[in-house]
Amino acid sequence: MRTDESTTETAADARPSAERLHPRPLLTRDAWLDLDGDWEFRADDEDHGLDAGWWRTDPGRTVTFDRTIRVPYPPESALSGIAEDGHRVVWYRRTAEITAPPAGHRVILHLEAVDHHADVWVNGVHVGAHDGGHVGFALDITHALEPGGTQHLVVRAVDDPRALDQPRGKQDWEPSPHVIWYGRTTGIWRQVWAESVPARHLDALRWTPGARPGEVTLDVTVTGARQRDDLDLEAVFTLDGSVLARTRHAVTDETLRLPFVLGDDRLATEPDRLLWSPDRPTLIDVELTLWRGDREVDRARSYVGLRTVTVEDGRFLLNGRPAPLRLVLEQAYWPQSHLAAPDDDALRREVELVKALGFTGIRMHQTVADPRFLHWCDRLGVLVWADAPAAYRFSARALERTTHEWMQAVTRDAGHPSIIAWVAFNESWGVPDVAADRSEDGRAQQDAVRGVTGLLKALDPSRPVIGNDGWEWIAGDVVGVHDYTHDGAVLRARYGSREAVAATVAHERPGGRRLVLDPAAADGLPVVLSEFGGIGFHTSAGDWEGYGAVTDEEAFLTRLRDLVGAVHDSTGLAGFCWTQLTDTLQETNGLLDEHRRPKADLRLIRAIIAGEDR
Repeated sequence: MRTDESTTETAADARPSAERLHPRPLLTRDAWLDLDGDWEFRADDEDHGLDAGWWRTDPGRTVTFDRTIRVPYPPESALSGIAEDGHRVVWYRRTAEITAPPAGHRVILHLEAVDHHADVWVNGVHVGAHDGGHVGFALDITHALEPGGTQHLVVRAVDDPRALDQPRGKQDWEPSPHVIWYGRTTGIWRQVWAESVPARHLDALRWTPGARPGEVTLDVTVTGARQRDDLDLEAVFTLDGSVLARTRHAVTDETLRLPFVLGDDRLATEPDRLLWSPDRPTLIDVELTLWRGDREVDRARSYVGLRTVTVEDGRFLLNGRPAPLRLVLEQAYWPQSHLAAPDDDALRREVELVKALGFTGIRMHQTVADPRFLHWCDRLGVLVWADAPAAYRFSARALERTTHEWMQAVTRDAGHPSIIAWVAFNESWGVPDVAADRSEDGRAQQDAVRGVTGLLKALDPSRPVIGNDGWEWIAGDVVGVHDYTHDGAVLRARYGSREAVAATVAHERPGGRRLVLDPAAADGLPVVLSEFGGIGFHTSAGDWEGYGAVTDEEAFLTRLRDLVGAVHDSTGLAGFCWTQLTDTLQETNGLLDEHRRPKADLRLIRAIIAGEDR
């Protein structure tokens, strides 16, 4: 419903939450209010909205917002209804029917991604701010709610289009997309939602499987908990309706670490049936309940996948067994909505296409995955190498912003079993002088790579970390190599055996850069061809020609078979990542076009990728 002053959607008007996947799949409650849809919108190119009081909602002082935007699509995208670029400051406003909660409860407003700095007001009260454009945040808005239920929400977002010290990934700093960079994603670009929770409630959680089948540790935050509250946390683990474990623990602090051992005969006799893998993505349901005596305080649902990820003797091990990686580069970019998925179904369909093409996983490239996308990777069995968006200038500010976003991403996503590695840097983006061994800048940038790699390993010791993927490796558990030769014979010569891989890593420069800066530290580590291929097909004027091109389907399949076959024949690589899943603007090197249509018979592509035609 559109009015002169606001866009209003009541809980009754909103789509029922049951029709949508919960925006936070690892910690769900039945009741939540979807606040996506039409919001009022206004660009603030002169940046005078703060001084002019655009956040005010009191009668007679409310400024007119002159346009309507469809949230969560960024204003640069067609689906937003705005389709304009170049705004550094943008404002959003809407009303929503949110009833003030009963005593002892709180209302939490969630914004899943706002690029880059956000300020939020409710009924003219500033309820919080957040920095970082790729991971969401939550604000307790209870104190700002008005009686009667109608609440006025205002969001201001600041995203400098040319800030190279801001983590931006593949978002272009030039006015128009060029080379391998794309249109920007400013402001709100993932879900906005609200929920009512008890004052003492389950908040962030992380599942970490143990080394032995059935072992798992839960790290959980119980917001508002105090030792004298006499609270207990009950956890019930079920699989296919059978209870594997039921335990109850005293809540002695806001943060708890609880070890569990699940009991089931299959763990001793057929452990693979309970372990998570791409071939059998078993997920165990968990119901978590806070109790005070026999009175329920809070209840939420989660799930856990039991699996381990390690590296050993040049191999990548999943559940203790070698697991050669068949990954594809996933940029998560749609032509009509940019980094925002066009709808919920698109997230599941993307994962299904990865599986259908014969890959076992993806490299989520230069963007932080939507938690709902990770849910489908968990449920359907797709491995994930997780990048974070890069800054492009080295400075203390850039490093602060990068580490800040990394910490948020790991905190939010480490419980997903599909994530099997973190990629700290890509192709020296943000650390351009890291190979300058004798310069002060070079040494500082090397320390930065080592520092961020160490930070990720400290935050999450359960997964491998790739310090600088592509070339100029200096730290981490895996060496990632980018090699875009279009000759299968060259790939065989460089990577056909362990000896060939070792010689290539030590002496070759496929991308013109040294592959490893510290050979001794890399000795014995797995080597993954983490970007290769990239066949241009269905190209047109203005497309980037950096990957070369073929002119017909037969030539496309022939080159695909030659390159992928060479890697399948390798005995020295721990896996590969094909570039890329879909065409993305001027990079027309996808196995699928930008509308997710295969460029050749999908069955033939799958046979090549999976090695089924050999």
